[in-house]
Formats: sequence, structure tokens, C-alpha cells
Amino acid sequence: MTTATGAVFAALGAGDSGAAAGTPSAARREREPERAREGARAADPYAFRGMWVATVFNRDWPSRSGLSAAAQRAELLAHLDRAVDRRLTAVVLQVRPTADALWPSPHEPWAECLTGTQGKDPGWDPLGTAVAEAHARGLELHAWFNPYRVANHTDPERLTASHPARRHPGWTVPYGGRLYYDPGLPEVRRFVQDAMLDAVRRYDIDAVHWDDYFYPYPVAGERFADDASYARHGADFPDRADWRRHNTDLLVSEMSARVRETKPGVAFGVSPFGVWRNGADDPEGSDTAGGLATYDDLYADTRKWVREGWIDHVVPQLYWHVGHPSTDYATLLDWWEAAVRGTGVRLRIGEALYKAGDPAQPAAWQDPEELSRHLALAAGRPGVGGHCFFAAKEVAEDRIGAFATAVADHYPPPDGSARRPARPANG
Repeated sequence: MTTATGAVFAALGAGDSGAAAGTPSAARREREPERAREGARAADPYAFRGMWVATVFNRDWPSRSGLSAAAQRAELLAHLDRAVDRRLTAVVLQVRPTADALWPSPHEPWAECLTGTQGKDPGWDPLGTAVAEAHARGLELHAWFNPYRVANHTDPERLTASHPARRHPGWTVPYGGRLYYDPGLPEVRRFVQDAMLDAVRRYDIDAVHWDDYFYPYPVAGERFADDASYARHGADFPDRADWRRHNTDLLVSEMSARVRETKPGVAFGVSPFGVWRNGADDPEGSDTAGGLATYDDLYADTRKWVREGWIDHVVPQLYWHVGHPSTDYATLLDWWEAAVRGTGVRLRIGEALYKAGDPAQPAAWQDPEELSRHLALAAGRPGVGGHCFFAAKEVAEDRIGAFATAVADHYPPPDGSARRPARPANG
């Protein structure tokens, strides 16, 4: 944390646990549906204030693989405490990073990010601990799963011997230097749902969370080798792209129904790439151009999921700055608010905190006010119900004080008395 950032948080009263206001009791055994909880906090349009905690590649937590159980637990609790200090209300913890698990799953091995060896028992239950400790602090705990990513390499022999991908080699497709489950196989779709639903049954999580990875992001000069599954299951779809979108629709709609059947109080949300379709390709798309789109490139019709009510909330990753020449934050904010209008699906915005102060990013991201401008724009749109920040490491570091500025400007303590303190001389 920079000196300036530390001074701002000190002035805010960093130990304040105001994030707990209105959040569910840790002792509650049967949690209300998220819609009811949102209603109780309707007076605060920023009731959802989340941060992602990524475990893949040990990005955010644990800081490295092989730490003792006590050290891992201490780091996790530090992230939760920091979320409260920063007046957040939710933590989105990645618990199935690469077809492995941060809980004792009967379906998949222990996650490699914990011990450095996939399948090795870390000596504690990270997900169970995260749920209990988050709720004790008045935080929601959203369990973040990646449906199809198997490994960040293409060698099945490097997986633990009992891994389902080794027992069912026909389930996987190597692509772009990584290994994926084939979304075109019904047995794969059922298996990944079963693996995720085990956590829903066993733990008092507040939500199932998926990010933007369905079919993999395109890699130039490579094709996703799903010829065999298309031949077996795609007869009704002359256009393979339509078949792939159908497969993703089935994954989402089936999981939605199964979550609601398994535990009705658990919400189901998705955080897609921020562009559904570009206006040049579809008049109903956003006024953006020249980049990827979930519909065309990831075979994920995210707008359809909203319209069908298959998801309870959507967290589009609007990872561009205000005024970006081809993909403007404000333009996408307007598009997504219109997309959810009248559907009952709640809209939260994914924010690129990781870009703030990164010298590789455009000049807008070197301005500590950029992130606060995002929240100010959203504050004028009644359809926006909060934000989620990527990610926990940057919440801790806050290189140029952008997060501290946003908190001071938009997240007052419970009594509403504080506004941003005077900026320190060195800030």
C-alpha cells in the first residue's frame, strides 16, 4: 500500500466494520433468497460491493503454493478483514480454478494452488472456513467456479492419476496451450454441474459465480477441435457456432434449475466479458467496435440468459476507461442497464482495479480519480446495483490510491458522516 493510500484509509477509519450493515447473519442456517436480501438494502444502490479473490496461478491467494495450513488460513482471513475495512459487502472466492477443488470434493482432486501438488490434502477446508469467517464478518461469500478449464497446460499425464480428465480422455480438448473439457459433450456438462453442486449442497454459500470462460478465448491460427462431439450431437445445427451457443445455453439453464432445486436461497450469477455483440455485427449490440464479443467469440449469449431469467445477477466486466475510443465504459454501462431493465436480473459492474496505476495501461488509468468516475456514472443509473473489483491483490496494494478514492467518494460509513478527507500532501 502506498503512503498516500494508507493515509486516506487511516482517515476513513479502516477498522470500521460498516460493510456488515444489512448483510446476512452468520448464524442463519436457512438463508433468504438474494432477492429478499436486496430488498432490505434497497436504500443503498451500492449494497453489493464485492472483490474477486483469484486462486488460479496463486494470483491473489494463497500467495504461493505450499504454505502451511495455518499460513494459508491467516492470509485468507486477512483478505476478509481487508474487505470489511474497505467497506465491501461480498467476497467472490475462486474455489474451482482448474477442475480441482478448494474443498474435499468427491468428484475432483484438491487444488494444486494450495499445496503445489494436485490431489494433496492441505490439512484444512478452505471453502468451509471462508464461508464461516465471511459470514462472521457480515460478508457474503460467493463461490466462483470455472466450468470447463482443466489445466493451464495440455499434458493429461501431469494431472493427478485419479483426475476425471485422465479417466475420461475423450472429454478433453487441448487448445492454446491449455486443456479444456469439451462443452459439446452432455456427459461433460452433467459432470461439471455435479462437481459444482457438491459445494452448493455442503456449504452455506450465498451465490454460485461463473466468470467469462465458456468456450475458450480464440487463439490466432488455432481451431477448437470439437469435430467428434459436433458429429455426434450437432446434427440439428448446420452452423457450428449456433450449436456451440446452444451448448453454453444448456450449461447455464440446467445449472440454474439445479441450483434452485438444490438450495433455493443460493443465487446464480455470471460475470461475462463486457461486450455482448458489437453494433457493427448486430443493431442490438453496443456502440463498440473492433474487439471480442461473448456471442461471437466465446459462444455465450449472455443477453439471452438475462432475458430468460436463468441468472439472478449479471456482473459484466467493463474493463475499459471512460472515453475509450472503441469500447467506452459509459457506453457499455448504458447498454447493460438497458439489457436488464424489466427482467428482474440484478446488474453489478465488474471494475478493472488491476489497471489502476499499471504503467502499461493508458493515461486514464494513471489518474486516481478514474475508478471513482466509474462509480459516479453508475450512481446516476437506478438499474445498477453495485460493483465488483478485480481483484484482492490490488485492493491490498492500491498502487495510486484509486480504490481509496472510490471508497471515500462513494462508500460512506454507516452513519453517513464521512466524505473524502483532504488528500495528503504526497498524494
